[in-house]
Amino acid sequence: MLNNKIVMITGASKGLGRALTLAFAKQGAKLAICARTEAPLEKVRQEAKGLGAEVLAVCADVSNPRDVERFVALAEAAYGKIDVLINNASILGPSPMPLLLDYPEEDFAEVLRVNAVSPFLVTRRVISGMLERNQGSIINVTSEAGNVGYAGWGAYGISKFAVEGLTQTWADELSATNVRVNMVDPGEMDTEMHRLAVPDCDYRLADPEDVVGVFLYLASDQAAEMNGQRLTAQSGEV
Repeated sequence: MLNNKIVMITGASKGLGRALTLAFAKQGAKLAICARTEAPLEKVRQEAKGLGAEVLAVCADVSNPRDVERFVALAEAAYGKIDVLINNASILGPSPMPLLLDYPEEDFAEVLRVNAVSPFLVTRRVISGMLERNQGSIINVTSEAGNVGYAGWGAYGISKFAVEGLTQTWADELSATNVRVNMVDPGEMDTEMHRLAVPDCDYRLADPEDVVGVFLYLASDQAAEMNGQRLTAQSGEV
């Protein structure tokens, strides 16, 4: 159980972020969630609240350092600490995804800013408090496209390669502490992002709710010895 653990989730308004928010709410966690769009974020807040959770919801763009500071400061003011950070926020970029030769520079830069710079910014801000307490779990959301280069996955895949490198580097730098950094590939899921990425998909996809177990495990004290690991949520590893 995760009773009273303070869990911060970025990109919580839909898809995997929403599923994670509700899963942690059911486990008794206190939540700090954010997204860039207020109305769907508020809907998720109400859903989690209906499950009995205490929820702080902040409309924020975590690729903006000022928004990161505001979000984390509000969470620390409300709860005093952050035990678990899940860097989930990401964007796909143009759909259908162009080949790199045709990729617009502005879109390429934005995808990397949101998907790769954001987890660096939020982790850097949160991690100081975790180090003071010498305890914490950071979970980055990656993708198969961040482990193998696929034609046509463009900036999204490249950004997830960056997330994997970021995870490994943080994990190594923190290896002498009790703050751990791991990553999860949730696999293909029935989400708006996947529909944009693969509009002609003709095979069954997992629901986001089906993949939350590995995140709950990494957030728990059972995973206290795990650091720098890459887990695939649909493989049955945990």
